Amino acid sequence: MPCFQYNTNPHAFLRKVARSRRSVLLLDYDGTLAPFSKERDHAHPYPGVCELVTEIIETCRTRVAFITGRPAHELLDLIHISPAPEIWGTHGLERLRSDGDYKVRDIDPVTREALDKGDQWLDGLGLEYLVEKKPGTLALHWRGLSPDTIHDIRGNVLLGWLPIADRAGLTIEDFDGGVELRSPLGNKADVVRMLLNQMQSDAPVAFLGDDVADERVYEAMQDRGLRVLVRPHWRETAADLWLRPPEQLIEFLQDWLEACRSPRKGSSHIAFTLAAGEKYLHRGI
Repeated sequence: MPCFQYNTNPHAFLRKVARSRRSVLLLDYDGTLAPFSKERDHAHPYPGVCELVTEIIETCRTRVAFITGRPAHELLDLIHISPAPEIWGTHGLERLRSDGDYKVRDIDPVTREALDKGDQWLDGLGLEYLVEKKPGTLALHWRGLSPDTIHDIRGNVLLGWLPIADRAGLTIEDFDGGVELRSPLGNKADVVRMLLNQMQSDAPVAFLGDDVADERVYEAMQDRGLRVLVRPHWRETAADLWLRPPEQLIEFLQDWLEACRSPRKGSSHIAFTLAAGEKYLHRGI
């Protein structure tokens, strides 16, 4: 296990959650709260996660928002959380509020035409069975294929997608298990910046993510809150804390719930369940 240097003391952060009138918990889904699955509609959350998130929402002291690359309604069908959480789907192009109000950003004709061309390119390669079409995006999934096959597919796809993206001002983003052609308007980091601007500057905020694409969110947060990497294996990251799912993820959510339930006055000490260890080494505290 690598030696970790953290800018944020997780115990001190959770004590701040306990003392605060309002806190914010921002959650990615695939790879973070749910293990990856070759069949995307079978990517169910780790046992116990949804129950804990539901309890955190019901404390009424934490604003919980999912920020995911999945379509918003698709995620809602997987998590079965009631009351429903706030969901920013398709990297922020969609917003599904807890009251059911749904909005999706308009996709301009140039972007729609470029995505159609990107889709046609995939059809020509015989890859239509790997394609996921979402508002403003076109995702190609190759989870479960061999490394050599993935290498060949990626090269052939980019051969057609790169000039399409360049002409239309689209972005091409790798993610864990595929590659995506999408509108630049869909950006998790922008969503997080907007949500942070809506909160009091001293409100404790945490974001839990897993993918390399989530590094942009960590960078956008800087010293604004706790940046948590959730994945079975370590990788280089700007995050402050690494949790191995599901056990350490469950413990973290349990600690957050305990902090929310604690009286706001006289809560200078909280006996958190999450075991200290190398992942809790920190600096500057």
